[in-house]
Amino acid sequence: MNPFNPHYAISPHLLNLIKQIALLVHDLNQQAVPDVVFLEMQAVARAMSTYASTSIEGNPLPLTEVKRLLKQQPAQMRPSEQEVVNYNRVLSQLNQQPDVPFTAVLIQQIQAGVMADLLPPHQLGQWRREAVVVYDPRSQEIVYLPPNYEDVPMLMAALVAFVQENGERLDPLLLAGLFHKQMVVIHPFMDGNGRATRLATKLLLAGLGLNTFNLFSFENYYNQNVTRYFQHVGLFGDYNELALRLDFTPWLVYFAEGILDELRRVQKQIQQTQLSPATRLQPYHQQVLAYIDEHGFITDKDYGRLTDRAKATRTSDFNKLIDLGLITRQGKGRATHYRRLPDRAET
Repeated sequence: MNPFNPHYAISPHLLNLIKQIALLVHDLNQQAVPDVVFLEMQAVARAMSTYASTSIEGNPLPLTEVKRLLKQQPAQMRPSEQEVVNYNRVLSQLNQQPDVPFTAVLIQQIQAGVMADLLPPHQLGQWRREAVVVYDPRSQEIVYLPPNYEDVPMLMAALVAFVQENGERLDPLLLAGLFHKQMVVIHPFMDGNGRATRLATKLLLAGLGLNTFNLFSFENYYNQNVTRYFQHVGLFGDYNELALRLDFTPWLVYFAEGILDELRRVQKQIQQTQLSPATRLQPYHQQVLAYIDEHGFITDKDYGRLTDRAKATRTSDFNKLIDLGLITRQGKGRATHYRRLPDRAET
């Protein structure tokens, strides 16, 4: 098996984007999002991702219809509706298991999920066994000839091996970006390649360590300018003539710009939730959370040493953080203490 050895350069602009993303992830991880708000934001982000990723592939349903469909999920569905429901179902499953081992079988399972009831059984979760061509959606002219189907298993094995071997060594942004373009280039399935690629890419982006990862909808950036996305992610010509001189650098810059844009959207959204009096956290609330993050738990006695607030007021502070879903009370009497709830990125 020939290894996947992508050619790219860390330009000053790309390095700056990587640094900005790392700083923004750190800043976002310091932000407290109440559970009642987080759950609603998570549902909206999932609908946005579903709408954007299926829209990229030509699905005509508007965002309002996608949201309605995801709430109702009728028994009888048109293909366009089935595409939406399938994508959302797989996305929800992956959100619940961001640490699942990254394998070729997982990628095949993702494709089988997004294309369920849309392709014949022998094309679900199987590398393609036929030649395919990629057409320009407008002119219907052939714009790309993917690798021969006989080469697909070897190429995908090499790509997955690259991800597995570089998971600890390569920046998660670069790893996800390199995977994304190469899988699109290989075009391993008869259909569902773009949707499966974007879902698998999101799993790799979990390596960024974003606590509010389920609010992250990077597909939305691509859908804002689909033509630009296809120009960057695809190839134009014959794979066999282009593969050896393929430079991933322009794509990685575009990919990083999209991730940064989406993180800024999440940051703005979180900041807006903190403007509400009901959910706004005061400095003394932040002191409680910071103490728990450092020591693992806090007692009323600990809190009393941090602030001059009266005992009844301190109890009110704890109750507000409990109501917002940020901490939980454990123990009784003198053993009463407060801890953080589990990371919502895993819910």
